[in-house]
Amino acid sequence: MQYHELFALFGDRINYAGAGVDCGNGLVLRNFDFHSKVRFPAPSLETSVNTALPASVIEDMSGNEGVYSLINTTDAEIEENLHFRYQVMLPSSSGRARGIVLMLHGFNEKHWLKYLPWAAHIALNTGKAVVMFPIAFHMNRAPAAWSEARSMHRLSKERKGLYPDLIGNSLSNVAISTRLHNKPERFIWSGLESYHDLLDLIEIIKRGEHASIAPEASVDFFSYSIGTLLMEIAVMTNKNGYFSQSRCVAFCGGPVFNRLSPVSKFILDSEANVRLYSYLVEHLDSHMKSDSQLKRLLTAEEEGVNFRSLLNYRVKLDYREEKLRSLRDRFYAVALARDEVVPPYEVINTLQGSRKDMGIRVDVLDYPYPYRHEEPFPSGIYGRASLIGEIDRQFRRTFEPISAFLA
Repeated sequence: MQYHELFALFGDRINYAGAGVDCGNGLVLRNFDFHSKVRFPAPSLETSVNTALPASVIEDMSGNEGVYSLINTTDAEIEENLHFRYQVMLPSSSGRARGIVLMLHGFNEKHWLKYLPWAAHIALNTGKAVVMFPIAFHMNRAPAAWSEARSMHRLSKERKGLYPDLIGNSLSNVAISTRLHNKPERFIWSGLESYHDLLDLIEIIKRGEHASIAPEASVDFFSYSIGTLLMEIAVMTNKNGYFSQSRCVAFCGGPVFNRLSPVSKFILDSEANVRLYSYLVEHLDSHMKSDSQLKRLLTAEEEGVNFRSLLNYRVKLDYREEKLRSLRDRFYAVALARDEVVPPYEVINTLQGSRKDMGIRVDVLDYPYPYRHEEPFPSGIYGRASLIGEIDRQFRRTFEPISAFLA
């Protein structure tokens, strides 16, 4: 099917309420409940002291329940993150799927809409089920208050007043920007929580407890943007050999954290980015010395070691490159020439290595129409009718090799 046909096929059909929907054209979308058992950090260790906004601002906001909750609620108290639903798209003619593709999304994503045509193409062309699994505090794992226009407008205005030179400030990113500015360690906590949630999902499948996926099903990955970081942690760690045969696709993703440029009204504002970079890259060793829990998370378990190796290009470089080199026959990346958030040369620097000898295939594509990292195929959202045919062609040019690699 053409991209615009796939886009039109779904429309507003995605929902989290029922068991699922028949999408037509041989596809069904099913909803499944999930409970996250992991909490980083322990509730007793997370204080509600805010370091991104002064006490006077927090006090002034206390009458606004949405903003007050955003600033003060500890991660462990956010029920939406602990109890949520995820979607599985699969051919309607199949029984329990004997192969799955775990689809991991980008940073600050709130809706699966743009991913549905991607998932549909992969499902139709591989015969595998595509499991759209949300990262912690993203998609439907985030409280509705974080997207409530009035609260976010107020918070955005306050934030701009505090930081007059702020770049990329918007209603879309002010919630995540404020929370990460306040506690940049949340990037690590939520990353590891997402990793353990993925493992719990795999174990549910392996025990034969999933209604739509067979216990012997093969497991592959399709990741986009920051979702590639989670994919890399999973396959580099390879807990219990779950991902020994997994094929991995990275679309607009792949570099280590400090080679990304995430300042965007759709992702992070500039102050949050500076704070996050300072914590994760410039001063992480110092924070580990003063925070025993952080040190344990990043040194005592292999997934933490792998996570740390993916934060700073120069930290554990040989270790990281050896891990990624072992995946060279099972890893395929597609970068976009004019991507300013995930520059293609940084995808190459990380995935092909400091000596360009790691053997991971990286294709750099360019599209003959205006696009951006957050919206590579703007048909149906920002596109003009005259571009529909060209967007269809570029979508096929991108996803036909991806589907062939995952088949």
